[in-house]
Amino acid sequence: MASGAWDAAIKTLERVEGRAAGTLLAQQAQLDLAYAYWRSGERAQALAAIERYIKLNPSSPALDYALYLRGVINFNDDIGVMGSLAGQDLAERDSRASRDSYQAFKQLVTQFPQSPYSEDARVRMDYILNTLAEYELYVARYYFRRGAFVAAVNRAQQAVVDFEGAPATEEALYIMVQSYDRLGLETLRDDANRVFVQNFPNSKLPSEGLRRSGKAWWHIWN
Repeated sequence: MASGAWDAAIKTLERVEGRAAGTLLAQQAQLDLAYAYWRSGERAQALAAIERYIKLNPSSPALDYALYLRGVINFNDDIGVMGSLAGQDLAERDSRASRDSYQAFKQLVTQFPQSPYSEDARVRMDYILNTLAEYELYVARYYFRRGAFVAAVNRAQQAVVDFEGAPATEEALYIMVQSYDRLGLETLRDDANRVFVQNFPNSKLPSEGLRRSGKAWWHIWN
């Protein structure tokens, strides 16, 4: 593992887990296996290994690390190398892995607030929330541009309600205003616009319109 020979490490750890079944050594091997699978790019196997560890060792002193690793495995699935090479916005991908990652980190900081892994987990949780809000905004923008204004309103409203305070709120409110206007729902349009103007008095959206693409998500790590 120290030399990065993940395939060789995995084979050895699998033998250790089998031969030391029921011992602390086997538990350590399970954790190391999950990590080695993840580092070798075998996400499904890494998740299976960490889930097995959590299920079999609910009172383990390393449970905080196991929860953290579960979160990181899912988190890293969304910010992989291929995504950065393509400049793909995280919000354009399926959000299930992000949600699973968030739940793992949430369980960690709830059960083990003093864990050495909790601080990093909190930072990642904030990032995931912003990402999920952006995902809803991406879908709302997609519907709006195709004239599906009711669907656009629903997704934009979900971004506003579920992820209050996220950067995506500004454009989500603007989409609601524009969608209600297209639908001829003047009262709802005016109500949404009142909230929009109150919260974003200096917004450039009314003059510039919806954005097509923002800064690639992976630039946050640069």
